[in-house]
Amino acid sequence: MDRRAVIGGLATGTAASAFSAPAYAQGKRRLKMVTTWPKNFPGLGTAPENIAKRVSAMTDSQIEIKIYAAGELVGAFESLDAVSTGTADMYNGAEYYWQGKSTAFNFFTAVPFGMTAQELNAWIDFGGGRQLWEELSAKFNIIAFQSANTGVQMGGWFNKEITSLDDFKGLKIRMPGLGGEVMRRLGAAAVALPGGEIFPSMKSGAIDASEWVGPWNDLAFGFHQVADYYYCPGFHEPGAGLSTGVNLDVWNSLSKSQQEIIRNACAAENASTTSEYNYKNATALDTLVTKHDVKVRSFSPDIMQALKQTSDKVLAEAAAKDPFTAKVFESFKASLANSMAWGARSEEPYTLARRQV
Repeated sequence: MDRRAVIGGLATGTAASAFSAPAYAQGKRRLKMVTTWPKNFPGLGTAPENIAKRVSAMTDSQIEIKIYAAGELVGAFESLDAVSTGTADMYNGAEYYWQGKSTAFNFFTAVPFGMTAQELNAWIDFGGGRQLWEELSAKFNIIAFQSANTGVQMGGWFNKEITSLDDFKGLKIRMPGLGGEVMRRLGAAAVALPGGEIFPSMKSGAIDASEWVGPWNDLAFGFHQVADYYYCPGFHEPGAGLSTGVNLDVWNSLSKSQQEIIRNACAAENASTTSEYNYKNATALDTLVTKHDVKVRSFSPDIMQALKQTSDKVLAEAAAKDPFTAKVFESFKASLANSMAWGARSEEPYTLARRQV
């Protein structure tokens, strides 16, 4: 993984000790949350702020959480390490950013041709995902919770039309997670960049294409100024779950009621942010098309088939390399099959009928 942000200055003993434990003031807890997002960025950056507000309100200000945007305390991709070691108390980010620690982390954000937001919530809450996630996170002295979901993402911004698989060859694209590996298998040069580095990289020509999230966030970053073609669907992230992690020592020092408050604050924000993305993506896409003349394109059936076949191979190989990833993958597949069986008799025929009548 391309990690461009590092923990500046915190390696010294003096700096580390300054951030080694949650602060107390007149019996109140002061927790530090690092994030992988730009400050106050719509959805991604505001979700952790909302969680902090919920926790403060529900604890009558007995727990206050200070939010640090990416790069303010640690670099975006260093957030898990910061919380694991106690440099920070909490993080808000995307679990697939930690795939260098374990490939299994990908499944708790998104994998190519994987789960929608509803399906991911079903697996984590009722299909065994929660237990596996806690087992994985505990290896890094962390407990993590779902705290937002972007819904189905877009396939990315491109500086040329993608009409065949040959168009991926040599393409420099920002795409993290296992989706990036799929692109590499098809000949692209995929890299992982923090959100704040995408626009300047596109503008300078350092990369030719990028996925980020969807219309709401992409409009905010101004990607329509540096790329002409906007592709769908987002095969790589059909329902990207975002998370809030807590240092286990900090977590265990909280009362049961305080723990439950944090759980519920994350759950509430997960539901709220998912709805917010669903609404605001629609209005932002209309703005991109009608006011900025963005050309929206769909990947062809042949390209989608190749992406699916390559994705299946990437997932199978990832599972074959690590027993724990294999265990997560099997649980993930079983829950997805369960959701798909129900969806085939519920939402799918309903939405199809709604479009046709």
